[in-house]
Amino acid sequence: QVVNISREVSSPQGGLHGLFDPLSIESKKAATVVLMLNSPEEEVLATACDAIYKYASKGDENKVTLLGLGAVEPLFKLVSHEDPLVRRNATMVFGIMASNNDVRKLLRELDVTNSVIARLAPEEDIVVHEFASLCLAHMAVEYTSKVQIFEQGGLEPLIRLLSSPDPDVKKNSVECIYHLVQDFQSRAAVRELNAIPALLELLKSEYPVVQLLALKTFGVISSDRETRIILRENQGLDHLFKILETKEFNDLHVEALAVVANCLEDVDTMQLIQQTGGLKKLVSFAEMSTIPDIQKNAAKAITKAAYDPENRKILHEEEIEKCLVTLLGTDNDGAKAAASQAISAMCENLASKDAFGIQGIPQLVQLLSSENEEVKEAAAIALANLTTASPSNASAVAEAEGIEPLINVLSAKRDGTVANAATVLTNMTTQEPLRLSIQSHGVMNAIVEPLQSTNSLVQSKAALTVAALGCDADARTELRSASGLEPLVKLLHSKNDEVRRNACWAVMVCASDELTAVELCRLGALDILEEINLSTGRKNNFSEGALEKLLDNNLSQKYSQMGYLSSSNIITDGFYDYGQVNYFKYYLKVYAGPDFSLLQTKYWVYSPIMPPEYKGVIAGTRIWSLETPCSLLLSYAITKVIHFYMSYRYCLYLHRFVIIPLSISMIEMTDLIYKMGGPIERDKLHEFSWELHISEIEFELKCNVVPIGKIKKGTFYHRALLFKVIADRIGIGCSLVHGEYSRAWNEVKLVDDSPQGITGLLLPPQVYIVDLMYQPGCLMKQGSAEADHYQRI
Repeated sequence: QVVNISREVSSPQGGLHGLFDPLSIESKKAATVVLMLNSPEEEVLATACDAIYKYASKGDENKVTLLGLGAVEPLFKLVSHEDPLVRRNATMVFGIMASNNDVRKLLRELDVTNSVIARLAPEEDIVVHEFASLCLAHMAVEYTSKVQIFEQGGLEPLIRLLSSPDPDVKKNSVECIYHLVQDFQSRAAVRELNAIPALLELLKSEYPVVQLLALKTFGVISSDRETRIILRENQGLDHLFKILETKEFNDLHVEALAVVANCLEDVDTMQLIQQTGGLKKLVSFAEMSTIPDIQKNAAKAITKAAYDPENRKILHEEEIEKCLVTLLGTDNDGAKAAASQAISAMCENLASKDAFGIQGIPQLVQLLSSENEEVKEAAAIALANLTTASPSNASAVAEAEGIEPLINVLSAKRDGTVANAATVLTNMTTQEPLRLSIQSHGVMNAIVEPLQSTNSLVQSKAALTVAALGCDADARTELRSASGLEPLVKLLHSKNDEVRRNACWAVMVCASDELTAVELCRLGALDILEEINLSTGRKNNFSEGALEKLLDNNLSQKYSQMGYLSSSNIITDGFYDYGQVNYFKYYLKVYAGPDFSLLQTKYWVYSPIMPPEYKGVIAGTRIWSLETPCSLLLSYAITKVIHFYMSYRYCLYLHRFVIIPLSISMIEMTDLIYKMGGPIERDKLHEFSWELHISEIEFELKCNVVPIGKIKKGTFYHRALLFKVIADRIGIGCSLVHGEYSRAWNEVKLVDDSPQGITGLLLPPQVYIVDLMYQPGCLMKQGSAEADHYQRI
C-alpha cells in the first residue's frame, strides 16, 4: 500500500516552520500501517484506515493479525474522530473486524457500543450507517452486548434505519434487531417504538435476505400477544399470505409459516383467517407442498393454534384431521413428528379424537417402529392422548396390531417414548379382552426396565401400568418371576409424589395373593409403607390401602404386627402366630391335614322374637377333627351367627340368631372344652400351668413351632386363635384381637332383640366378646364390666 505523508519540520536557520513536499511511502507490512494509526495527520489516518480495511476484508486470519498488532485500540479512538473521512474509514474497519470472535471480545472490554451507536446519527454518512450497523449486528450475537446495546439506546436508531434508502443499512439494522429481540425487554421496546410498520415494509424488499431477516424477526416478536394484535391491525397477515401464495418466494415460506403459526394462537386471528379463506389456503398449502420444512412448519402452525379450544373447533370445521393424516404419510421424519404433535393437540376436541381413531391410529402404530426416535416419541404421545378416556380408540390400537410395537418401545431410548407407550397400554387395560391380550405378549417382563428408570415420569407411568395389569394372577406371577417386585418396592422411596402414589397403588394391587404379598414384605415394602403413612406429607390415598392389602394377604405378619384380624381376614393353612414384638418364644402353627373332616351334629336354635312355629328348628353344625399332631384341633363349642330368612306377618325378615346349645349338647361341649383344659375358675387362673405344657411340647418336637393341635392346656390366645380358625372354616363372621401378654379374644356382631312391644324392628348389630375360658360359649357385650375384665389382666 502506498501512503502519501507530509511532515511539518523546522528550517535549518531555526526560522518559521515549513512543510516537506509530499512524500510517498510504500509498505507491505501491516505493522507499519498500524503504527500510522497514531499519526496526527488526518490524511494519513484516513489512508491507513482504508488500507487496514482492505487487508481485513481478505479473511479472518488477517483480522487476527491486526488484533495481535494492537490495531483495535487506536481504531476505537478514530471511530469518534472529528474528521468525517477518518471517522468513516475507521467505522468501516470496525464493521468488518467485528465478525471475528476474539475481536468482539476485546470490543466488549473496551465498551465500544456507545461510540458505534453514535455513528447511527442521521447526520452521519450512509456508509458510516452501513458499517456501524454491521458492527452492532455482529456484536449483538452475544448476550452481554445485547444488554449494552439496549441499555445505551441502540434500538431506536436501528429502527429508524429500517427506512434507510440503502439496502445494506436495512439488512444490517434488521439483523441486529433480530438478535436483540431474543431478549424479552427488546421485544417490548420494539413494539413500543412502533417498529412493526417498518418491518412489514421490509417484506416488500427486492432483496430476499432482507425479507428473510424481517420474517425471522417477526417470528420472534410475534410470540407476544400484544405484537400479534398490532400485526393484525397493520394487515400483517395479508403480507404473510401473499408471500405464501407466491411460488417465487418458496425460500421464504418456512419463515412465513412460523409467523402465521404464532398468529393462529389468537382466536380473533383464527376467525379472521377463516372468514377471509386464509385457513383453507393454509390447509391446502400444507397438503400440496412437497417441501419437508414447509410440511413440518404447517403442522407446527396447526399445533400452536390447537392449544386454544375455540381454535380446535374452527380447525375441526375445516377438516384439519385429513390434512394431518396426510402429513403422517410423508417421507420426511420431521413432518411426521410435527403432524403427530398436531394430532396430540387436536385430541382435546372430542370430535377430532373420534375422527383420528378412524383415520390416524393405524398410521401412528406404524410410526412406533420408525428408526427415528423423535418420530417414535411423537407417535407414542399422540396414541396416549387418543386412547385416554376413549375405549373405542384403545380398541382401534389393538385392531391395528399395536400391542406388540407398544411393548417393544418400552425399551426405547427416549424417556417420553417409554412413558407414553406405558400410558397407552394402561389405557387399553380398562377392557378385559385387551388386558388379557397385552398380558399374553409378556408385558410384565418388558415393564421391569422402565421401573428401573431414573426418570420420574417413566417411573410413574410404569408403576401405573403395573397397577392396571396386576389384577390378574398370571400377570403378578410373571412380574414376580421377572424380578419386577424389587424395583417396584424401591419406587416407594421416591421423593416424587406421583411416583410414590402410583407405586403404592401397584403394590396394593399386586398384594392380592399371598405369594406376592410375602415377597413384597421380604423386600421391605411393609416397613416402607408404615414409614410413609406416618408422614402427613408423604402418605397418599393408596399408601394406607397398600399396607392393609399387604397385611390382609399375609395374615401371620398382620396379626403379629397389628394384633388384629377382622372377620374378612380368613385364616388358612400355614398361618403362624408369631406373637407381638417377639414376646413369645414359640410360634403357633395352624394346619388342617388330609385327615381333616367335618362331622355334623345338631344345635337347637332359639330366639325370643322368632314366631312360635319356628322355635326348636334344627339349624346348627358342629365340627370335629381327628386328633393328630399337625391337624387342627377343635376343642370347644362355637357360638355361631347365622342368617335366617323367615316370613312373619307377610313380611320378609333377615335376622341373625345365636345358636344356644341346650343341655343335651352341653355334655358334648364340655368334653371338647377339656381338650384345651376345660373351663377355668377366675380365681384359680394363676394355677393353670399352661406355660409348662407348651415347654414340654417344644422339648418333644425339638422345635419352637407348636402345632395348635398338640395343645392340651391352652390359655386365652390359644383358644381365641382356634375359635377364629374354626369360625373361618364354617363361614362365621368373627374377628381376633390380641391384647396384652397372653390375652386374646374373639368378637362377633349380633342383633339384639326388638324393644318390648315393637315387633319386627331390626336394630344395628352389637359387638360381643366370646368367653372361651370361664364360661365357654357365653357372650359378653363389648364395653361391659364383664367384657373389660375378660380383656385385661
